[in-house]
Amino acid sequence: MKSIDPTAKTSAPLLEPVVSTATNGVLVIDPIAVAEHFKAIVQSSDDAIISKTLDGTVMSWNPGATAIFGYTEEEMIGQSMLKLFPLHLHMEEALLLERIVDGQYVSHFETVRKHKDGHPINVSVTISPIRNQKNQIIGASKIARDITKRKAIEDRLNLISNVFTHTSEAVVITDTHGRFLEVNDAFINVTGYSREEVIGRDFSLFHSSRQGPDIYTTLLTELRATGHCQGEVWSRRKLGESFAGLLTINTVYDDNGIPAKYIAIFADITPLRKHQERLEKLVNFDALTGLPNRLLLSDRLKQAMAHAKRNKKTLAVAYLDLDGFKEVNDRYGHDTGDDLLIAIAQRIQTSIRDSDTLARMGGDEFVVVLTDVSSPHEYRPLLERILDDCNMPIQLKGQDIHVSGSLGVTFYPEDNSDVDQLMRHADQAMYEAKQAGKNRFQMFDLSRDAEIKSRSEVISRITQALVHDEFQLYFQPKVNMRTGALVGVEALIRWNHPERGVLSPAAFLPQIENHPLIETVGDWVIEAALAQMVSWQRAGLVMQVSINIAARQFQAEHFATNLASRLARHLDIAPSRLELELLETSALANLEDVVQTMMACRRQGFHIAVDDFGTGYSSLTYLRRLPAETLKIDQSFVRDMLDDNEDLAIVKGVIGLANAFNRQVIAEGVETIAHGEKLLSLGCELAQGYGIARPMPGHELAAWIASWQPPAEWRAAP
Repeated sequence: MKSIDPTAKTSAPLLEPVVSTATNGVLVIDPIAVAEHFKAIVQSSDDAIISKTLDGTVMSWNPGATAIFGYTEEEMIGQSMLKLFPLHLHMEEALLLERIVDGQYVSHFETVRKHKDGHPINVSVTISPIRNQKNQIIGASKIARDITKRKAIEDRLNLISNVFTHTSEAVVITDTHGRFLEVNDAFINVTGYSREEVIGRDFSLFHSSRQGPDIYTTLLTELRATGHCQGEVWSRRKLGESFAGLLTINTVYDDNGIPAKYIAIFADITPLRKHQERLEKLVNFDALTGLPNRLLLSDRLKQAMAHAKRNKKTLAVAYLDLDGFKEVNDRYGHDTGDDLLIAIAQRIQTSIRDSDTLARMGGDEFVVVLTDVSSPHEYRPLLERILDDCNMPIQLKGQDIHVSGSLGVTFYPEDNSDVDQLMRHADQAMYEAKQAGKNRFQMFDLSRDAEIKSRSEVISRITQALVHDEFQLYFQPKVNMRTGALVGVEALIRWNHPERGVLSPAAFLPQIENHPLIETVGDWVIEAALAQMVSWQRAGLVMQVSINIAARQFQAEHFATNLASRLARHLDIAPSRLELELLETSALANLEDVVQTMMACRRQGFHIAVDDFGTGYSSLTYLRRLPAETLKIDQSFVRDMLDDNEDLAIVKGVIGLANAFNRQVIAEGVETIAHGEKLLSLGCELAQGYGIARPMPGHELAAWIASWQPPAEWRAAP
């Protein structure tokens, strides 16, 4: 302990040494040794031991004070104790000094002091008066203990205690066997049990009949594996009422990492669960009829499909639409219409089996899922019963209301589609039942649907081929067999398919014959042919080009005018150099319109040829009316005429008709010299076919022309 110079910063007298003597007549205690002994105690103490004058000036300062407050002895001797006080506690020093002056002892009061760096320190302070030998109070001795850590622990414990006591979630502390050791007030409020009634019990006290024991087994397994678990459980209050709780359990480990206790927290979520159940009902059930809606139907259908597949059974998806429901609404009002829907739904519900599902899709449309039947034909009585339920009159507001039903049905797994596709197929079949006269059921046609899908895929792929420039025109020469003269070429489209190679028109055009895409492809052919004609003309090659025109394209409005506009962009190409080939069957399908378009094309200067003549069984009247200049004998007759007298007769007949009506005739399918000889003998000189030349790309035509010579047999023909 260091004493201050009385002449320095204070007028307070020096502390007089305490003298302790004990005599028994022999022994005298050295007061200096005693003082040194106490000084050593003060210097080694972890507590701050400070002395101060009655005006609060520091007279002594030990290392413990430096450790706690951060100031050294030199920094504090002679300084006011207020240096350690937060500003708001300055009055506290005055009150303490008053008590010291009165000779009072201040024992273990807790307060706050300030560290040198400014942060607050929680301390426990004891203050005693210092007296001189005359028993006069000359100062104060202060012992301060740093309790900051203890206060933090206490605050944390208080916080935990408050959380445990006041949280709205029920908290349970159990031993490792699940027996309750402690519960909080919220637990008592939620369950209705008192603390005394549950201590030593376990969670089996709260088991509810709304769920099986599996949930607890699952939670316990997870708890043992991971140290924590969470799940929603149904429990039972003391009075027997079930409630839903969100339960979370965590493990408390001892210092050796061994589970010592469990802390379970659960919140009463019964209002939330009931609200959720109401929402689920709104989401999954039709508000009018109470039947499952589209969403729940989808889930049930998935389950039924899995069951059917597992048990090798058949299920039916039947799409029902009421016939005449709109008229009921219009005549009697929507309230009556709603009552009708409810009544029919109840009728059908009583007719089907418990394993079946009736759902309302909206409006007057329903879906029935019929399960557990061995084969599709066993469904017929069930479907007829549903139609009878719709067909029987219903009395509403004194009126007999009559409607009927149209059903579309598809069967799984014969129709091995997904849920949405099954319902679309049933809906499609229902529409066909409507078209067929209503009040009946129609089975979905898988093979027809596959054909439609295939056609759709082809349409999509052809569209891509146009974009990717995968089409090319080939040209097949048409010649005079007797003279060898080239009279023209026929433009034939080819598809350079990336995977399948070069495809002929027969491989893809029939599938788009009645689709708008055929017009797009036809436009491409016209443009490509005109471009090739321009290219040939620049090379000095001028000839007539025949283009096949689809019926849909030919019958489009203003076809002739639009074609003339296209040709006008190529001023060097005369309209007469473009021949339009139209199938005979297409011409006869809509004769009046076709004749008008043909005449319009003739007025523009285009030539017209009827292709595949003989396949459409044209009458003489039709032939007389068609303003075509050329008839093309179908290759199927030409190819077989050498062996088939009937085909030969048709070829003779076409040639005769062409001559009679002053039409030019050309034969397709000339594959051999013999074919040509026969045709020449019948009076047909113009021909095309593999025996003359195969179709070829436009850039190869000039070389073919240069090398082409007709067979000697043809030149020598009479």
